[in-house]
Amino acid sequence: MRILIGQPIHEITTKQLQKEIMNNPNIDIVIYPEGYLSDEMALLAACKIAKKYSKTIITEYRSNNKDRALIINSLGEKILDRAKTPEDEGLYSPSVVENCGLRIGYLLCREIVKGLEGLKCTGGRFNFIAHPIGVGMFSEVQFEEWISIAKSIAIKYKTTIIGTSHADGSYRNCGISIPIAYCIDAIGEIVFISKADKRTRIINLITKEVEIIK
Repeated sequence: MRILIGQPIHEITTKQLQKEIMNNPNIDIVIYPEGYLSDEMALLAACKIAKKYSKTIITEYRSNNKDRALIINSLGEKILDRAKTPEDEGLYSPSVVENCGLRIGYLLCREIVKGLEGLKCTGGRFNFIAHPIGVGMFSEVQFEEWISIAKSIAIKYKTTIIGTSHADGSYRNCGISIPIAYCIDAIGEIVFISKADKRTRIINLITKEVEIIK
């Protein structure tokens, strides 16, 4: 299983998504950041892309100025579509889906801080957990904190966790952003950590081999 982990810049179309899929036809799944799909028109376009190229797309979209978790299967169907969990509530469901024999966990951006407890209620094991992040980290402290939490989640659920942010933008326009992408395996070992390195990566989930797309 080959997963493309992209760090696009913000856009109102889906050109980057389609281009990366066209240029890498041997992938199975794409993980893109929170907020990449700017509205429901972009969502519709993404569904068409997923169906046309027979790829699963894991990302997030904006609807009525609200963030919504999203997984589209290779038939172009939304198989996970829910609101983002507020900071003061427990992790929203569903946060796991079955797709073509895979069990995929889902944590949206800051939902990672709820992952250790919030995913317990889903039961069973995951093939991997996807973690779409909006923009890069606003400090080195946050960067290290989120990587540490991701390691704990991977170890607790004995599964790989993969996260990625946009290459541009900053939290609440604070002007500080450290783009991030990472993959941590089921024993908490780092497969890769991309820190302020905006290149796309493709990981073979079975062999853990990582290809960097220049």
